[in-house]
Amino acid sequence: MKRVIVVGNGMVGYKFCEKFVAKSERENYELLVFGEEPRPAYDRVHLSEYFSGKTANDLSLATMNWYESNGIILKTSELISEINPKNKQVITYRNQVYEYDYLVLATGSSAFVPPIKGVDKKGVFVYRTIEDLEAIKSYALKIKQQGSTEAAVLGGGLLGLEAAKAVKDLGLKTHVVEFAPRLMPRQLDEGASNMLQQTIEGFDLGVHLGKQTNLIAGNGAIESMEFSDGTSLKTDILVISAGIRPRDELAVAAGLKVGHRGGVEVNNRMQTSDGYIYAIGEVALYNNGIYGLVAPGYEMAEVAVEHILGGNKLMSEEIDMSTQLKLIGTEVASFGDPFIENDEVVAIVYENKLSGIYKRINVSKDKTRLLGGILVGDSSDYNTLFQLYINCMKLPENPEDLILGSRGKGGSALGSVLDLPDTAQICSCESVSKRAICCSITEGDCSSLKDVIKETKATTGCGGCKPMVVDLVNETLKSLGQEIKETICEHFAFNRQELYDLIKINKIKNYDEALNMFGKGDGCEICKPVLASVFAGIYMETANKQVTIQDSNDRFLANIQRNGTYSVVPRVPGGEITPQQLMAIGRVAEKYDLYTKITGGQRIDLFGAQLHELPLIWKELMEVGLESGHAYAKSLRTVKSCVGSTWCRYGMHESVSFAIKIENRYKGLRSPHKLKGGVSGCIRECAEARGKDFGIIAVEGGWNLYVCGNGGATPKHAILLAEQLDEETCIKYLDRFLMYYIKTAAPLMRTAPWLEKLDGGIEYLKKVIIEDSLGIAHDLETEMQGLVNKYECEWKQAIEDPEIMKRFRHFVNSDDTDDTIEFVSMREQKMPRPW
Repeated sequence: MKRVIVVGNGMVGYKFCEKFVAKSERENYELLVFGEEPRPAYDRVHLSEYFSGKTANDLSLATMNWYESNGIILKTSELISEINPKNKQVITYRNQVYEYDYLVLATGSSAFVPPIKGVDKKGVFVYRTIEDLEAIKSYALKIKQQGSTEAAVLGGGLLGLEAAKAVKDLGLKTHVVEFAPRLMPRQLDEGASNMLQQTIEGFDLGVHLGKQTNLIAGNGAIESMEFSDGTSLKTDILVISAGIRPRDELAVAAGLKVGHRGGVEVNNRMQTSDGYIYAIGEVALYNNGIYGLVAPGYEMAEVAVEHILGGNKLMSEEIDMSTQLKLIGTEVASFGDPFIENDEVVAIVYENKLSGIYKRINVSKDKTRLLGGILVGDSSDYNTLFQLYINCMKLPENPEDLILGSRGKGGSALGSVLDLPDTAQICSCESVSKRAICCSITEGDCSSLKDVIKETKATTGCGGCKPMVVDLVNETLKSLGQEIKETICEHFAFNRQELYDLIKINKIKNYDEALNMFGKGDGCEICKPVLASVFAGIYMETANKQVTIQDSNDRFLANIQRNGTYSVVPRVPGGEITPQQLMAIGRVAEKYDLYTKITGGQRIDLFGAQLHELPLIWKELMEVGLESGHAYAKSLRTVKSCVGSTWCRYGMHESVSFAIKIENRYKGLRSPHKLKGGVSGCIRECAEARGKDFGIIAVEGGWNLYVCGNGGATPKHAILLAEQLDEETCIKYLDRFLMYYIKTAAPLMRTAPWLEKLDGGIEYLKKVIIEDSLGIAHDLETEMQGLVNKYECEWKQAIEDPEIMKRFRHFVNSDDTDDTIEFVSMREQKMPRPW
């Protein structure tokens, strides 16, 4: 039996094992894997999530049992110290000798540490492994207990920004220090980098560009970074994430050919200069390049497996470095050549500083080819753009529509996903083509998305391809004549819209009745909140009515925070509040020792309330006319307003009064997802109305009504529905729009994706809402008025009902309070003690 030895058990080393055991030819081979870390392979791509609650087990790619059950011998905490190519042997640091027939180097890379004086001081770390993160976490906790809170990350590239997010999550004031004049200089142009910097600084991270660090100063431990321009930065901990260096020291000592800047040279079969030794992943130098993404590493692993077992698969000549990721709360993506500039290329750029969005695509001058691009702030179009680029597909007549707002017109720049060529790579992490996905259904045994994922492993890497995989599966099943039905869960064979109609027609009043009549089993935590939303949308039922089917926040009419306390958000319609109400909020915050913050929606958030304190707080707030702001609910949150013509010299109409009127009309209105509105007194748009689910902007002759925008993870601008409306007509159209959305949207679907899924897009919506093409306008208005008339404040219900009040106790059998909750001070207020 031949023996294959793999040195390194990171993500690429593990992928080699996975590909190897899937081959029938492996029966004549023994696989022996050495990993120098104390645990099996784990997901290094999502390493920063270790700071946000994930454990080492959560990040694990496979258990020890997996290796054993697949006949793989895995030796963890084992360092290979020498390779002897002549005798085909590897030697461990314990001087144990193992012979091989084939050797695979998957040693990856190490963090590059610049030669800075003082870099060996206490408090300086690299960001590479779980052990590194544990050390950073432990040191951060120690310095915080001593009152130190300043942190710095050296490196403003992809890894540096990941590290900065992780350090900030530890509760430290974090700074990013970068030698280059912009962030992510290898992936982003100046405009995109500036937008990313603006967004990052909005998260209270300091950004210091063009800084060369000459000295890490401090007496034993780091105290500051000294720069070549004479400036300095005080910091109590430094995390270095300034790039990587291939772990090629074994190869160098063994006499294998390496590049002059490092990396083991390999051919298109992943063979090194010794034909029995292979190199894959970040240690491999292929076509004079080192590739730090998982997709090329996984392809290298597959090629090496194929060649060792007698196959003939070759590595791609061109390595695509396109990538889509989320950094510090903002989406970033690039594909193709994002920087190309010559006479044959036209760059189309869209920039929105208000929403933090920057998009650039590079198009051939004849408008036929997409050559590359950059997306910051909104990468929802990445999959479409990447397929157009990688498959050299024909562009639409107006290429600018790809990024400048064809949304709402219906259809896609790709047409149907089935129009993609069979060779189109849908999942780059696992190298899964369109043909592989479709054939798993048409020629295989797959009949659902779950089956396809299990068979092909598509979406199991970064997950960015999942929307396109879902569309491919659905379209393929439809092409076979199968009905594709999106049911809410296994207990109800209906979608939300069908359940809405069934409950309304049959006058069903509670969950158990609905389950008995239309469902099966006992229900679950997916269908219960959906049904709660449906009952609220039909009967204006508050969350107090059927408490057992509500989400946890709705159950307690407040947002639960990370230490088990709650936040209280009174409604402040239009942002207008009386001095009496302001003083009452201040008194409550002082009395119950609450952290206070002005929200982005013109309200005041009170954090840190214990469960038993909620009714007491609500009672005091209601005494001055304040009521629930429904910040915890899938319902109307706020209608933001500027001061309008009441105070502003530019104001065209009285936006505050109109905003208050609208917020009071729809307060308590439950919907498939949260709703936000805005009313601006002029086109200067200080209320940011076009970033909301509905936005109203004052113009000459009335109000313009915009719909289906939202902020969040995938921000979208609202689209004009109607213009120059009087207040009465504007509210009439809003009634129709909101009621139609409530009746037809899927669970947890905001208005922007709802519009994108609507056949015909905005033009169809105009016909329904304005022209009454379906003949339901009167019904929609009547239903909305019925809901408006039934409004009740949930807080008031709670404090007036003894049965409801029983919910607000920490223990069912005692009146004791929770004495395990801990806080620490922060800027003269408090915050939960970090985990």
